Amino acid sequence: MVLHPPQGPYRQIYATQTAKAIFSSSPIAPDLKGSVHFYQMPYGVEIYVNVEGLPTFTRKKTAPVGPHGFHIHEKGVCEIGDGKNPFATAGGHWNPDNQPHGNHAGDFPVLFSNQGRARMIFFTDRFKVDDIIGKSVILHQGPDDFQSQPSGKSGKRMACGIIEKT
Repeated sequence: MVLHPPQGPYRQIYATQTAKAIFSSSPIAPDLKGSVHFYQMPYGVEIYVNVEGLPTFTRKKTAPVGPHGFHIHEKGVCEIGDGKNPFATAGGHWNPDNQPHGNHAGDFPVLFSNQGRARMIFFTDRFKVDDIIGKSVILHQGPDDFQSQPSGKSGKRMACGIIEKT
């Protein structure tokens, strides 16, 4: 099932380019499904994420589950591998400006689960839709601290989607 963003007339009028990524889940979150939609607008890129099947929030000292780190990664490869370190093939966070973590163009706000669901709309002027085609979007098990180098200690990768032009 693909979860679609709400449609409004302004998106049809002003979005000059669009892209989407459909999440593939991992053994860490086998019920996770959802999508991310990117809309090139005059002021930047509007991003809509819609996810279901997020794991239950737990707070552990070593590896919290939720809120969930959310990033664009360097490579458009979403191979699960052996399942112990899923989606490692997606590479690191996308960072075209060589900025410290917390200021990567691909650093997104964390997702908060509400009974396994998360919806969020935000925008950025750090890139254009054309810049991210062929990259991947990753949802992590834990929160991003936006400080630790190079990736914010956001834990294992739960889901991955390749960004494709629509």
